[in-house]
Amino acid sequence: MIIHVDLKDNKIWIQRDGTEIGIANQLIAAGVPKKDIVLGFHAPYKRSLTEFAVS
Repeated sequence: MIIHVDLKDNKIWIQRDGTEIGIANQLIAAGVPKKDIVLGFHAPYKRSLTEFAVS
């Protein structure tokens, strides 16, 4: 599996991203705000250190 993405509570949860460019970068380029993207592959405490949504 290269990419695993879930849609939960009107947010895009990226659970796994094995792409070179990064699916989050592609979503941002397509106009999705960072506040609507959760990097689910990071522990919750690490998510708060990013510019993306925590949950």
